[in-house]
Amino acid sequence: MGAGGPGRGGLKNAGLRREGNLLPSIAKKSNASFLILSRPGNPESAQFPQILVAIRRRLGFNAPMSIEESEVSAHAGKVRQLLSALNEAIYGQETLVELVVTGLLARGHTLLEGLPGLGKTELVKALAKTLELENKRIQFTPDLLPGDITGNPVLQETPNGREFVFQEGPIFANLVLADEINRASPKTQSALLEAMQEQRVTVLGTTHALPSPFFVLATQNPIELEGTYPLPEAQLDRFLFKLEVRRNSVATLQKIVLNREIGVEPVVEKVLSRDDLAGITAAVRKIYLPEVVANYIARLVDATHGGTKASTAIKYGASPRAALALASAAKARALMQGRINTSFEDVAAVATPVLIHRIILQYEARIEGRSSGDVVAELLGEVPRQPLDLAPTLKES
Repeated sequence: MGAGGPGRGGLKNAGLRREGNLLPSIAKKSNASFLILSRPGNPESAQFPQILVAIRRRLGFNAPMSIEESEVSAHAGKVRQLLSALNEAIYGQETLVELVVTGLLARGHTLLEGLPGLGKTELVKALAKTLELENKRIQFTPDLLPGDITGNPVLQETPNGREFVFQEGPIFANLVLADEINRASPKTQSALLEAMQEQRVTVLGTTHALPSPFFVLATQNPIELEGTYPLPEAQLDRFLFKLEVRRNSVATLQKIVLNREIGVEPVVEKVLSRDDLAGITAAVRKIYLPEVVANYIARLVDATHGGTKASTAIKYGASPRAALALASAAKARALMQGRINTSFEDVAAVATPVLIHRIILQYEARIEGRSSGDVVAELLGEVPRQPLDLAPTLKES
């Protein structure tokens, strides 16, 4: 049985009648998704929406179909072009690139953690070029002030005399690279809180809206401790993903040496327009989230607070914002793979980058050398994808 979906017996148990050769024309979608789809080009496909609505109602899924498979396929094709262009600019980081794009389509902010020189900054610049977005870089330092990020009122001559006029800071861009964010003081780091959550900044009591779309990609160096200020949990929670940028393989290093030069940026062509990006992000919100998958997300987040063997290593678990982040990221991944619904596999694929910075481990677990990623992997192994109680339709069969 797929992710919440009936098998052949499930259709019978769902109370659906076999009319002619209609039900055999319905095939399961790949990746064990709960949603079943008709074969492309089948002349009976015109009756498929009515069949699907009947299945949903009988199984308790009452949400209407809000997006067509053809539209999702078109968007998925554009995303593949974007990934291909980024992988040509950043060698050997295919998984990282895919997750960064997933976070972007889910309208979330991303924290990149890795050693210097692994291409974090180049990835952000390449992403801005492929999407034709305005990007700005903020180099965080201990003496950086909040106004250096948000902007400051400046006394200027105006037709009405001298007045304070707000001068926008570097936060006013579509794609903001917050480089070495943990080098700034907590006061300066907090200046990003409102911007990341509300997409606006308030200076001297006046609120200024940030441009749309607005994304923050922050970097931090995990090995430097002097002159750094760890991000507070409240700000870490604002990041949809925390991604670890790993070192390159020998083959990748050889490719870099043969094709790159110091100080010369790779040529990156525009792939998507702003309208394309807006259309894709809007489509992500229409991707269907089955109740069984939503239940899996809820149980997975709840398991960080107790009830499992892995949770004994967790001091503080994830918040409801983590559940919303899992749902958004799972929808984005489903669209990237050309599906109109999310599956259990989507949730499992994004669980680690969503949860590792939202749980705090017990001191004993850290002493044992266990990381947040290890604990999340254990949770994924312990939490069943479907509740142990069978659905009423299966109990009757």
